[in-house]
Order: sequence, then C-alpha cells, then structure tokens
Amino acid sequence: MRTPVRIAVSGAAGQISYSLLFRLIAGDLLGHAQPITLSLLEVPALLGALDGVVMELADCAAPLLHGVSCHSDPVAAFAGADVVFLVGARPRGAGMERRDLLEVNAEIFSVQGRALNESAHRDVKVLVVGNPVNTNALIALSNAPDLPPENFAAMTRLDHNRAVSLLASRTGHNPSDVEGVIVWGNHSTTQFPDIHHARVGGRPVIDWVGRDWYEQTFITTVQNRGAEVIRVRGKSSAASGANAALEHMRDWVLGTPEGCWVSMAVRSDGSYGVEPGLVFSFPVTLCEGTWRIVPNLPLDDFSRARIRASEAELILERDMVRHLMA
Repeated sequence: MRTPVRIAVSGAAGQISYSLLFRLIAGDLLGHAQPITLSLLEVPALLGALDGVVMELADCAAPLLHGVSCHSDPVAAFAGADVVFLVGARPRGAGMERRDLLEVNAEIFSVQGRALNESAHRDVKVLVVGNPVNTNALIALSNAPDLPPENFAAMTRLDHNRAVSLLASRTGHNPSDVEGVIVWGNHSTTQFPDIHHARVGGRPVIDWVGRDWYEQTFITTVQNRGAEVIRVRGKSSAASGANAALEHMRDWVLGTPEGCWVSMAVRSDGSYGVEPGLVFSFPVTLCEGTWRIVPNLPLDDFSRARIRASEAELILERDMVRHLMA
C-alpha cells in the first residue's frame, strides 16, 4: 500500500472545490493506485456546509480516500500537506474597486502563506486558484520565506484551455490537435493569449484562422470568457475551473510530454524581460515535479507590447499590496 498523499484545499465548501474534490477521490489527479487524505479549510461560518460535503465524500465509498479532516485554522489544515489548492478567496462585491479586492484577499493570502511556511511539507506544491490569482500567489510566497518560491504557482490553465478550445472549434479539429498555445501575463483582461507558436494538424494556427480574426476576435474572446460565463450562467466558472486546477497540478506532479508546454503563472526570473519576482504566466515545461520556463521564443512587436501591458498591471497590483509582503 502506498503512503497516502495529503491534499489540502481551501474554500472547500465553495463551487470550484465541490467540482474538484470528487475528482480527487476518483484518482483523476494522481492515478488510481495512489491513496490520498483530504484536509479541508473553510471559514467558521461555512463549516456546517462543509460537513455536508464531507458526508457526500463518505457516501462515494471511494477506495482511494483514506481520511478527511475539516479546519478553520490554516496552520492545522496545511500541516504536512504535499499538495495544496488555494481555492478560497473573497469575490468582488458591489461597489468594490480592484484595489479593495486586492487588499481583502491580500490579508487572506498573507495569513495562508505564513501558515504554509509553518506547517506544510517542505516540498509542497501550492496552486493559487482564488482571484486575483497572480498577486495572491505573490503574497502567499512572500509570506513563506522558508519554502522555495518555485513551490508556488497561479492558475492560468483555464485561460489556456479556453484558447485551445476556441482554436479547435475555429479550425474544425480536436483540442488534442492544437499545440503551442501560450497565455502570457496576468489572469485578467490584460492577459495575452498568443498563437504565434501554435500549430494544428502540423500547420501554423495563424494560417488556419487569419490574423484579423486572431487580433480582433480571438484575443478578446479568451480575455473575457469568464465574464461571459457569468453573464450567461449567472455564476462564475466552477467545473471548468476545477478541471483546469486538476490538469495544472497533474502536469506539475507527473510532467508534460516531451516537446510540449503549458501556460503557468510562476515567479519571474527575468525571462522575456518580465520584471523578476512578479508571478507571471509563461510557457513552461514540467518534469519530475519541477517547472522550467521555455526560453528564447521569438516575439514580434505586437506580442511584446501586450506582454508589457500585462506586466505593468501586475506591477501596479504588487505595489498596492506591498505592505502585506514579508
């Protein structure tokens, strides 16, 4: 019997977690031979609702699930955690400016960063899913000085998946035929979904879709897809967000196929001129639990301008909450 992997999930009574947890116990993250334990974190007011989720988890009689615990204290929730999904975050309320949202969540993620620093496994992998993901991840890692910054990432996989799906639909292919898509920058409307290096059916994607459609339709469609889901559904993306979180973490743990990359927001090392220290989405390859930014991809002026715009937004966000960084 393998030793169970300890997975911690914050915001565990929320919509995304509700879609995520049942896939975790089905083996969709680590495979059908790897047992897990779940450590679920929620605010005190939602612990009752979380008890209902735990009842449903138990009712699945999942053989991989070797234990569940519920917590309102992040130090206890993250104790010995190998994998952490930071899903819980304060959503923007009526009348809230982006600065207000950043500051509220900065408090949450600074506390969680310190808790991870205190009690998580030293090789823990931490994925920030709660928005605004890039700056929340920066705050968390800044408050966890004893953990390597490479242990933290923010999720732009949903944006990546949206881009792949849209290109597959436009070209009449299966999503598995689309390779080389990149989402650069912030998980916001300044993100830059880039197809200059993408191919479908062995042919450059730009040849299939044309530059006008790419620049005038594709980019804004990907950038605004989350808002469009809310407009149509009345709620934010949950199942697709959970799926993206699972895919992101699975690739991080198990690796990407040789020659393939995915989009992942990680701490910048200065690649592509992005200010070091920002949590910025890059094309990355993953192997044996580590990520590497794909180097030296050629960029045209169009791409550079959009990368700089997203970088500028992230610098502004960082400066708004700098006082909460350790």
